[in-house]
Amino acid sequence: MTIFSWNVNGLRSVYRHDFLGWIRHYSADIICLQEIKLQEAQVPIDVARLEGYHAYFSFAEKKGYSGVAVFTKSKPLRVTRELGFEQFDREGRFLQLEFPDFTLLNLYMPHGGRMKEKLAYKLACYQRLFEYLGTWGDRPMILLGDFNIAHTELDLARPQGNKDNIMFTPEERQQLDRLVDRGFVDSFRQRHPNENGHYSWWPYGFEARPRNIGWRIDYAFVSKTLAAKTKNAIISPEVLGSDHCPVGVEL
Repeated sequence: MTIFSWNVNGLRSVYRHDFLGWIRHYSADIICLQEIKLQEAQVPIDVARLEGYHAYFSFAEKKGYSGVAVFTKSKPLRVTRELGFEQFDREGRFLQLEFPDFTLLNLYMPHGGRMKEKLAYKLACYQRLFEYLGTWGDRPMILLGDFNIAHTELDLARPQGNKDNIMFTPEERQQLDRLVDRGFVDSFRQRHPNENGHYSWWPYGFEARPRNIGWRIDYAFVSKTLAAKTKNAIISPEVLGSDHCPVGVEL
């Protein structure tokens, strides 16, 4: 089973960059998207009715903002669109799909603001996520999405210059420590424990992407019961159309 996650920074934008061709090429079993930035009536019809997939969306109340989607070949038992945190849920940042053997969460965690003006909100969202995960016990789970945090110095090109910057502050990095302490495994680090230079997001400007001055802030975390079944972890920087690239896991 192959699962991809991609912050598309606008579904209509990647749609114009052969999004459907990318799906056909990889034929993943599940595809999670973040930051789709549209409303239900704006979803292209051949995406809303994607051949071979069941499609689920969570739209933000604010137009042109946030939102997530999941496309899955197997129909889930249940779909949930709320984490139970009002502002987070209004922004369309959460989709949960329950399958017979595991539960999948598609997450678009807040950025925190360039001047950290929304850092408290970001940390509160993580706190609510941990509380929610605690209700699931030992259920096999997969968490994918844009976490908006580079976990370690291996996960960004210039760690020394960003130690106090948003997405790499100690408070934020501790959130991913807490996730690992709860038994979740970063599938990419499981396969590539000491490699750097593998990023999923590059700032616009300064030729950051061609120069690979990036950050790894998009993840596929699996619970320990699924970690032994991880066959491959994927980062696809060659896929264009967004300032992020797809990441994934093969189980």
